[in-house]
Amino acid sequence: MEKKDLLSTPVVPIDIKAFDAGPILEAMGKTAFQARNLHRAAEIYLRMLEDDAAVILTLAGSLVSAGQGLIIHDLIRKGLVDAIVATGANIVDQDFFEALGHRHYQGDPKADDETLRWLWIDRIYDTYIDEEELRHTDYTIAEIADALPPRPYSSREFIWHMGRYLVERGLGEKSIVRAAYEEGVPIFVPAFSDSSAGFGLVYHQVKNPKAHVAIDSVADFRELTEIKLKAGTTGLVMLGGGVPKNFAQDIVVAAEVLGHQVEMHKYAIQITVADERDGGLSGSTLSEAQSWGKVDAALSQMVFAEATLAFPLLASYVWHRAPMRAKRRYADLFRAEVPA
Repeated sequence: MEKKDLLSTPVVPIDIKAFDAGPILEAMGKTAFQARNLHRAAEIYLRMLEDDAAVILTLAGSLVSAGQGLIIHDLIRKGLVDAIVATGANIVDQDFFEALGHRHYQGDPKADDETLRWLWIDRIYDTYIDEEELRHTDYTIAEIADALPPRPYSSREFIWHMGRYLVERGLGEKSIVRAAYEEGVPIFVPAFSDSSAGFGLVYHQVKNPKAHVAIDSVADFRELTEIKLKAGTTGLVMLGGGVPKNFAQDIVVAAEVLGHQVEMHKYAIQITVADERDGGLSGSTLSEAQSWGKVDAALSQMVFAEATLAFPLLASYVWHRAPMRAKRRYADLFRAEVPA
């Protein structure tokens, strides 16, 4: 098959505004196993909003490429997310990539990967990405870096400039990065170089060896800790695990190390398919996090389910029932240096 034949059926994002998952989740709450757990997770999310807790959303895995990006955009626009911690793949390779006008496509998990490589098509399980378009994303990141004063930046600050780039060019109306920029929601990507951002910044630094942009991951940690101190009561909504999960949980301990008395994350839910039996982070229970002083397990819920099945139901339930609340605009806590 030719490349155009394989890249012919775009992934269409789920629109949680188009349906109310309330009835099915309430029915699931009367059953058992993960169905009941998901209903309880939705109730905990709703409760953290009613308590006006600051909501930190963490994103691991490939979510935007799998049609989940519009959900996150809509939660930001309605003020149901106050800060985001994510992988670079979700924010740069997938969301910013789509904001630049590119698409993800439905594919075949049993495809001939040698053929895909020859055609410059990258595969994420059953979705395809045009590698030529990804290179455009890489070079756009380099372009943004080239225009900034050479110094270290937190990933949050650099992503703010990515949002500014989209707004100035009228791009990415449904983008997470653009919505976060406009709504004052900070996005942190602790492993920023593990994405197209890394390729773009390597290109930028090689072109500018004596004066270039660098990413300061410690600044990310400090800034998110400052948000915890400002917020007081906090809740976590975690999709997958890994670095975003641990990073968001660790800010409680970081605040204590700085000499502050803070409460653990009062609310926490996690959707994951990982298993706790191997001792890995992604499947570690929220009860385990309580032993570290990170999460109060009383109002927490693990949901062992695949995110593309569970997250749209959870988000739709909350979107249609959430109380009106003031947007916190935590990004405004940090001054952004805007080049002339």
